[in-house]
Amino acid sequence: MSDDPVLLITGASSGIGAATARRAAAAGHRVVLAARSEDKLAALATELGGPDRAIAVATDVTTWDDNEALVAAALDAFGRVDVVFANAGFGASRGWLEETPEHWRAMVLTNVLGAAYTVRAAIPALKDSTGHVLLTGSVAGRKVMPGSLYSCTKWAVTAMAEAVRQDLDGTGIRTTLISPGAVQTPFFDDPAEGRLESDDVARAVLYAIEQPGNVNVNEIAIRPIGQAA
Repeated sequence: MSDDPVLLITGASSGIGAATARRAAAAGHRVVLAARSEDKLAALATELGGPDRAIAVATDVTTWDDNEALVAAALDAFGRVDVVFANAGFGASRGWLEETPEHWRAMVLTNVLGAAYTVRAAIPALKDSTGHVLLTGSVAGRKVMPGSLYSCTKWAVTAMAEAVRQDLDGTGIRTTLISPGAVQTPFFDDPAEGRLESDDVARAVLYAIEQPGNVNVNEIAIRPIGQAA
């Protein structure tokens, strides 16, 4: 079995997750791709080299059993997990009377509980590999956005990254929060100029991963030029 490092990514079917998978695969990582969109995942896994280099695992991160099964599939396929990137998430319109309560519930469960579940499920394997935890936060998790429950979820992820870092102190596991500004991803329904590309964020992820083992990049905030907030 190859000794190449293994990167597990949730929310891997599009946007930042898919871009990170491509960057990581090009850098020599084997990748475990997780999302609910099974067809997109399977196509990406094939693109990145098939079962020896990339596997697709249909996963609902809000379900604990799915997270356990995801890590088990990674260990079964590749024998190790070196990096987990808890990236799954989605947004909502601003305004406390916008969206439906059902949309809110799904977003909070995915963005907060889903990220916590993924990290929890992966920690035993990461202890074995002295690995790396990364979470996708947001600039909106550093600045309150008017009427934005999404912003509240990303404030929770900001706190989660620090809570995990402190909890894993002494294990050798590194923890990084990736906090993007506006990114041109399926998160937005309206294409617009002046946003980051998903690959811009993916390069930041790889930067954190590729630092020497004694270096822990705790947070990267990355905005497009011209984004004031």
